[in-house]
Amino acid sequence: MPARASSAETVLLVDDDAAFRDVYRELLRGEGYEVVEAGAAPAAAAQFARSGARLVVLDLMLPPTGRPDDGAALCDRMLAERPDAKVIVASGAGDTALALGLVQRGAYDFLSKPIDPDVLIAVVARAAARLALEDRVTELETSLASRGDDAGLLGRSPAFLEARTLCERAAPTDVPVLITGESGTGKEVFARYLHARSRRAQRPFIAVNCGALNATLLESTLFGHRKGAFTGAIADAPGLFLEANGGTLFLDELGEMDPALQVKLLRALETGDILPVGAARPVTVDVRIISATHRPLEEMMKARAFRDDLYWRVRGIEVALPRLADRVGDLPLLAQHFLNQARALVPRSAPTSISAGAMRRIEAYPWPGNLRELRHEMQRALVMAAGRSEILEEDLSPALRGGFGAAGAAAAAAAAEGGATLEEKIAGLERREIALALDATGGNRSQAAARLGLSRQGLLNKMDRYGLK
Repeated sequence: MPARASSAETVLLVDDDAAFRDVYRELLRGEGYEVVEAGAAPAAAAQFARSGARLVVLDLMLPPTGRPDDGAALCDRMLAERPDAKVIVASGAGDTALALGLVQRGAYDFLSKPIDPDVLIAVVARAAARLALEDRVTELETSLASRGDDAGLLGRSPAFLEARTLCERAAPTDVPVLITGESGTGKEVFARYLHARSRRAQRPFIAVNCGALNATLLESTLFGHRKGAFTGAIADAPGLFLEANGGTLFLDELGEMDPALQVKLLRALETGDILPVGAARPVTVDVRIISATHRPLEEMMKARAFRDDLYWRVRGIEVALPRLADRVGDLPLLAQHFLNQARALVPRSAPTSISAGAMRRIEAYPWPGNLRELRHEMQRALVMAAGRSEILEEDLSPALRGGFGAAGAAAAAAAAEGGATLEEKIAGLERREIALALDATGGNRSQAAARLGLSRQGLLNKMDRYGLK
């Protein structure tokens, strides 16, 4: 059974059959919804404006003309007036193509008449859940924007929430934190999150990429140097440890650090003293260390490429960030967030939403580049969709439109063999198969269920589980 409405969301029932309205009015009220109704197009337009309803069940065959085109025009008008509304179109067998066209233009779903009561309740419940999610996205974006946070902190998947909870618990302490995860998963965002919630928040946050500099330059950058210590040292330089004094030093890509420099870093972490290049005496500093790497440090220790004593020193608490492919259910929220961010770069006429078809493509793709790739994809799609109100499938890059390709297939295989639990791997693969089946059938749930060997209700249950709309 679908979950009961968690709030008094209003449903507008539009149908010229009074008996239909009587039955479904009581059914929807029993599920916790407020219900208003109309029997003709003009009355429906007035009721829509007056009630503020965001959920609509709309029969296409309406008085005064009884032509499906009039119902379609009413649907378009409602979506233009209230873009966040979820309009569920009810159509006869002969109007399927028209109903599909409405879905492509922004209607939430369509149902063939006669309508199964359980199916209607399930679809309305999903639409209400989508509204709640969109409201939550808006709330989170407002909150995050006021705090200066990033999309790397948005999400509800279990692995992501576990990482964020660890950060929240570690933040008030001075315990070293090691953040692990693939490139593009948001490691620096989490490091800044830790610093912003620490007792050092008013002191500097200094970041350095240990893989971007050779050992000699990195040593001077970290510990500083004295004038004349080497060719080109024309003045004293304090170094990042001293610049971060009282605050946080973020050592990104720690696994790339030269072994010889690892020894000097270890001593600095153990004693709190740094020795600038060319200096005779050490300088004492008070710095919290947050490190990050995409490399397997434990394997590097076995190969003697990374010191085990340094590993245990920086790994006070390890925060493992999940790949985007493992964050089932987070993609709609993140994609919309990145779209909203990208709109600041283009004229105001840019798209404000993502079509159901485009979202299915986004949800089916394995995202080997993680958050960074998704951000760039939404920027590209927004440019391609200039002049329209929403992102369509045709606006997405070829990798998303035409299947995964060789690189995508390799990424999907890696996802199946990666660090996720068996349950998470199975869920991710099942979710992708459902999204692809829905895409192949143009969103037709009955046909998609047949392709997958499921009952229609079984498919609906799985769609609810995986956040597929």
